[in-house]
Order: sequence, then structure tokens, then C-alpha cells
Amino acid sequence: MTSKKTLKIEQQFFADIRDLLRVGRETAYRSVNTVMVKTYWQIGKRIVEQEQQGKTRAEYGEYLIVNLSRYLTDCFGKGFSVANLWNFKQFYLIFSDFEQFSTQRVENLSWSHFRLIMRLDNEKERHYYIQEASSQNWSVRLLERNIKSGYYRRLLSSQSKPGMLENTQHPTEFIKDPYVLEFLDVPEDLTGKESVLEKSIISDLQKFLLELGKGFSFIARQMRVSTETSHFYVDLVFYNYLLKCFVIVDLKTEKLTHQDIGQMDMYVRMFDELKRGEGDNPTLGIILCSDKDEAMVKYSVLKESKQLFASKYKTILPTEKELISFIEQENRDMDLGK
Repeated sequence: MTSKKTLKIEQQFFADIRDLLRVGRETAYRSVNTVMVKTYWQIGKRIVEQEQQGKTRAEYGEYLIVNLSRYLTDCFGKGFSVANLWNFKQFYLIFSDFEQFSTQRVENLSWSHFRLIMRLDNEKERHYYIQEASSQNWSVRLLERNIKSGYYRRLLSSQSKPGMLENTQHPTEFIKDPYVLEFLDVPEDLTGKESVLEKSIISDLQKFLLELGKGFSFIARQMRVSTETSHFYVDLVFYNYLLKCFVIVDLKTEKLTHQDIGQMDMYVRMFDELKRGEGDNPTLGIILCSDKDEAMVKYSVLKESKQLFASKYKTILPTEKELISFIEQENRDMDLGK
């Protein structure tokens, strides 16, 4: 007994030391990242200041950076190519207010994060990705995926719908249109195959939760909701701790119909009555469909409801041109609907 107890104590001791090292290394890594990002910004600032002293700025700027690259390479080795120094300069020019950022906003972001964000033309979009990538601790790969899939622009496309949950954040801050599900690796045409879509989502639930957005936790699939006379099954059920409400998702692999809207309206009402707890806000219902007609949205309960949403899904990653075209078409359809 004594030896087993001693072994258990030692194993806990080893685990404690391991955790201390992990935390220490992660903290050191974040600190180094923060210092280096700020250093690159300062280098960019000095380059711009030095360029401004040249009479023929374009020629002098090119000469200056080429020679600086050679000098720094001699001093420190790789990492200071002409292209990198131009990036430092652009970093300063794009984020001239960088010194005003709080440490919290950049502590989780590496130079690789900022290089991706710098490519964006829209200032609000850049600041959105800085804030979200830092607060949600996005990896560089996830940030790149979200930029390519138009995460920010897809959120904006849903902002025109009215509705506010009392004392909470706006629900449309969490609803996208479309949802991009390229990670599921399923055929583009899933007509009549809701079960295939559902199974694929469950198999890759972590990525689906990331695509849903902030604050979502998975509750159940095919949750049974029963009345005195009937049983109904909701495809996917989530809870959002930021909105403080249940979010139920109905999967439709065909074009949205009035029956789909009516069914979701019933599910939401039933969930509010039978599952909603004390302190919970009203349940939100999202119909995830392959296509929808904005005229139908206009003349259905979707138009005025603060709890019902219909969004398309895409099973392939759209190009930037395709995404812009899709969102512009959605906005035109909405304007016609209004």
C-alpha cells in the first residue's frame, strides 16, 4: 500500500513539474512574440522616418532598404530580406496606431498573424481579425482559413435583420450567411442526404463549433422534444453562453420551404416552453439550407422574428470573387424583399 501511495504522489509531482514547464514555455513564447512584433513595427517606423529625409523618396527608399537588408543580414543572418523589410514598413504604415493597442489585443498574435491581416484593405476588417484572433487564440492556420472563407463579411451579411436579446449581445453577431463547411469533405450536392450532413458535422464537431462562432457548446443531436401526444426530433442542439440561450439547428439539403420555416418556428416555441431554463434567453433557431428564396423570407415569419434565422451552407471554400458576388446578390435580394 505504501509503495502504491508513494508512486501516486511521485506521479502527481512529475505532472506538476510538467505543467509548470508548459505554462512557462507558453508564457515565454507569447512574450517573445509580443516583443518581436513591436520591434518590427518600430523598425518600420524608423525606415519611414529615414525615407522622409531623402529628396527623391522613391529612389532613396529602395536604396535604403536594399542596403539595410545587406547590413542586417551581415549582423544577424537570415530573416532580414528586402521583402521582409518592406513588410515591416507596411506594418507601420497600416497600423500607425499600433502603440495604442493594449497588450491583451496582441499578446496571442505572432508576426505571421499580422502578415495575413495586413493584406486586407478594409480597416474595420483588419481590426476585427486582430481582436478575434487574439481573444479567441486563433492559430495562424485558423486565421488564414477564416480570412479566405470571408468570416467577417459573412457576419456582416446577416446584420440587417432586426432583433435584440434583452441584456445580451446582438444575436446577428453570431449568425453567418453563408456558413462555409469545406472541412466536412462531403459532396457539393447533398440533396436528400440530411443524415450524411449531420453525421459529417458530428464527426468534425470541433471545426463546426469554430465556424459557428464564439460561445457555442454542443448539447445533443436528434434531441427528442415530446408533447403529451407527439415526439419531435431536433437535428442539432447547442447552448451559447454569451447569448445565454439554446440554439437549435435544422439541416436541410434542399431549397428552403414554408414547411421548413413552420417546423422551425414550432421547434423554437416548444423548446422555449419545455427546455428553456430560468435565466435563459429565448431560444434561437437556425435553418441551415442549401438555398433560399428571399421573397419567401419576406413573406414568412422569418422577416420579423427575433428568434428565427435561415442561412445557406457551402461545402466548398469559395474564392474571394465568388464570396463577394454571393454577398452582393444576398444584399440585392434583401433590398428587393424590403
